[in-house]
Formats: sequence, structure tokens, C-alpha cells
Amino acid sequence: MPGFALVNHKVVSVPVAPGREVLAKRGAMLAYSGDVRFRPVSGPRPGLGGLVGRALSGEAAPLMVADGSGQVSYGYAGLAVHLVHLDGTGSLSVESDRLLCHDAGLQTAVVFLGQQGGVRGAVRGAVTGQGLFTTQVSGVGDVAVLAHGGVLELPVGGRPVVVDPQAYVGHVGAVQVDVSASVGWRDAVGRGSGEAVQLRLSGSGSVLVQASEERF
Repeated sequence: MPGFALVNHKVVSVPVAPGREVLAKRGAMLAYSGDVRFRPVSGPRPGLGGLVGRALSGEAAPLMVADGSGQVSYGYAGLAVHLVHLDGTGSLSVESDRLLCHDAGLQTAVVFLGQQGGVRGAVRGAVTGQGLFTTQVSGVGDVAVLAHGGVLELPVGGRPVVVDPQAYVGHVGAVQVDVSASVGWRDAVGRGSGEAVQLRLSGSGSVLVQASEERF
């Protein structure tokens, strides 16, 4: 069965069929065809293992599930949409507010950033605006992610990739994210480039970078 497909850079078309439900940000449905039903998610269900954790951590995002048979178009607030296909070999780490929609069979879990590098992980959450928690999506299926101004998906492997914290969207695979700082006297007196703090990504996978420094 065909997967998610971009209609344009702000709208994604998603197939819905028996056994293939779709979870989406509430208010993101734009149009649909066929016999499709929508209902709010009110508790844990397959693909939503992290729902309670999100609520406790502040990573809560109201969701709607679509089932039946048909095609649904999703978009949200005129933001750019980027598709990620997960093949089961690596997870997607992304802020929950950036999740537009995904296959309901995917598993989600809330991860404390302190577990991903101790103090450095917590600092990374602060500089990217994520706070102390992020959402991990794993399994086999499609995910649509929101961003400002479009997304670059850069491979991580071999040499580290350095990213502006405000442009960072998320990453896929076995990627380690560290905070690095390069502060000189110009930064201390307010005459620097404003990019003294950077994210350094290493390991194996890819990083999603938005074409904007606007906070989400």
C-alpha cells in the first residue's frame, strides 16, 4: 500500500485503511475522501505507549486517530512538512509539537534529555527550546514532521555535523548530540555572530535542520 506523499511542501496526503490507522495533531486535518472516521485519543492505545509519559513531562500533544478507508490531507498553521520513513533500524527523536501525523503502529516514548548525555543533554534541551524532554518514535512506518521554512536532512557519519541549535529539528538513528561553545571576547561584549553555542552530532544516522532560526 502506498505510504505518505507530499502534495506540496505544506500538505501531506495519507492513506487510511483497515489495520492502518493514522494519528495526527488535533486540528491538522484539511480534507479527506472515502469512509474515514476521526476521534480524539483519550488514553493509551497501540502506538501510543508514551502518552502518559508525555502528559507527565509536558510533552503532551492533543491527537486524533483516523480509521476506516480513504485518503486524508494534513497540514498545520502553514508550516512546512517533511516526511521521514522509519524502517525499524533506528528511531526518530523530535519535539512532540513538531509531529504532524504518523502511522498508528509506530511506538512513541518520552525520553528525558538527561539520559542522552547527562548535564549536556539537559543543556541541549535548553538551547534548542525543547525543555528537558523529547519524543522518540520507533518501528516501521511514516512520520510527517513540521518545521519553519523547509527541512534539510543531512547524513551523520564519519566527520561530525555541526548545527545551529535554533535550526535543529530532530535526528534519526544512533546519533549523539553534544553542545559545544566557542565564546570569544566579541561574544562577551555582544558583538559576536550569535552562533557561539552549537550542536555537534556524531554517530550514524541523519539530522533534520530547518531553513530558519525561528523557535517552534
